[in-house]
Amino acid sequence: MGKNKNPSRQAANQARSVLRMLRVSPQKLNLLAQQIRGLSAEKALNQLAFSPKRNATDVRAALQSAIANAENNHGLDIDSLVVSEAHVGKNLVMKRIRARARGRAARIHKPFSQLTIVLTDTSITSEEAA
Repeated sequence: MGKNKNPSRQAANQARSVLRMLRVSPQKLNLLAQQIRGLSAEKALNQLAFSPKRNATDVRAALQSAIANAENNHGLDIDSLVVSEAHVGKNLVMKRIRARARGRAARIHKPFSQLTIVLTDTSITSEEAA
């Protein structure tokens, strides 16, 4: 018997990629997400390829994964893809201790974050896709 399949949470002209457990603070990752929001997929890849930030390579890999998902899973045209959403969320935080004077301790937070990239095919409107 089994359950019915959950309906897709995105439109037919959208594809997404989620990068979890990325060892960087959400604030730093959001700077990279802001750079690619609203750009075409090709321009966003170029922007990330020449970015001096350490995590630009990880974000670029997530963007390439979203492009591959759009092409293979949804049959969308690569040339008309636009980064419609790029949002960052918090993930777990590792808590470590640093020894201080007089036997005290100070907390060190090592945050992880999560990046979601949603690509939209601009050649297809959502009414046509439905």
